Amino acid sequence: MSEHMDELQLSRGLSRKAGRPVDSGIIMLVVLLVCFGLLTLFSATYYKAQDSGDALAEVKSQSLGIALGFVAMFFTSRIPYEFFRKRYVLLTLIISSLVLLALVLIPGIGQYRNGSRRWFSLGGLSVQPSEIVKFAAVIYMAGVLSNVGGKIKRLWSVVVPVLSVPLVFFLLILEQPNLSTAGSILIVCFLMVMMAGAKKRHLLLMLAGGLVMGAYYAWSEPYRRERLLSFMNPFAQMSDEGYQLSQSLIAFGSGGLFGMGLGQGRQKFSYLPYPESDFIFAIVGEDFGLFGCTVVISLFVVFLFMGMRVAVRCRDLYGSLLAAGITMMICTQAFLNIGVVIGILPTTGLPLPFFSSGGTSVSIALAAVGILLSVSRSVR
Repeated sequence: MSEHMDELQLSRGLSRKAGRPVDSGIIMLVVLLVCFGLLTLFSATYYKAQDSGDALAEVKSQSLGIALGFVAMFFTSRIPYEFFRKRYVLLTLIISSLVLLALVLIPGIGQYRNGSRRWFSLGGLSVQPSEIVKFAAVIYMAGVLSNVGGKIKRLWSVVVPVLSVPLVFFLLILEQPNLSTAGSILIVCFLMVMMAGAKKRHLLLMLAGGLVMGAYYAWSEPYRRERLLSFMNPFAQMSDEGYQLSQSLIAFGSGGLFGMGLGQGRQKFSYLPYPESDFIFAIVGEDFGLFGCTVVISLFVVFLFMGMRVAVRCRDLYGSLLAAGITMMICTQAFLNIGVVIGILPTTGLPLPFFSSGGTSVSIALAAVGILLSVSRSVR
């Protein structure tokens, strides 16, 4: 009887939360990011897209992903965020993520592009499982960490088993290979463990272990060593691993303070590789200059502030961890991408959220923002 009453009170509480307004500031911010991203994508792709007879081909494809993403954001914002804490939901997310990551590695199913096997086709659409797994890891960590409570102080019996699932994700994504995405998952999971109240010495031990593992992986193959070292002086290796970063820095130099104007940049004319995806921020720098770059970085900083504000003001640990994890995943990926493009981090293949071409990336990110908005309903 008491259990039935508890469930009834919970359902009433959830219905009251569903009637509260979401954080409209986050919605406005995301709309600004998406619009700026779509404008930059047009500038980055219209030149090459003309070869196919449609200069807006990439923009149309991205617009479809954005439309699906906003629909998903609407629905996830209406679902009480406690739903994602249910055990069967967590198990479904984990099993689905493992299956998708395994399928994409199978020749004939996973599509091999540019030395990586990260995509497969589903109904004519290209799907990148790692984009889904990133936020599945966040939902899993929030659910498990909120359940262990004070036991988070135990390293081997609690923290290590909790991190075993993200570690499996990490290893499977490495097989694609995709170190940047795999690393961003571990970084965000580590930050969530820290927020949950783990001991400082345990955090330092995990941090040291992660650095050693990352250094070993980065140094284990010759091409990774060259890429790791090329960002220090890309112009010295401009004919090899330093070419892409060199062209990116040339784009920023050409843009100056206020840029050359929308579509006026020259680096997208077959000089800068992947201007529509990994290095789209260089197009921002060339077309809109330092001013445009500052605006984009500021938008992500404000998103970080607003997302963490929701996390801090949420009244339960699960909602706090969920909001913080989603916010940190998007912003960690953004700041890593920007760091690579401006040459302060080694070159990796990490897209810029809401900007880089990729329907899976933008739609999943918007769906995750919907969950963040759902958490914001519980904040007064």
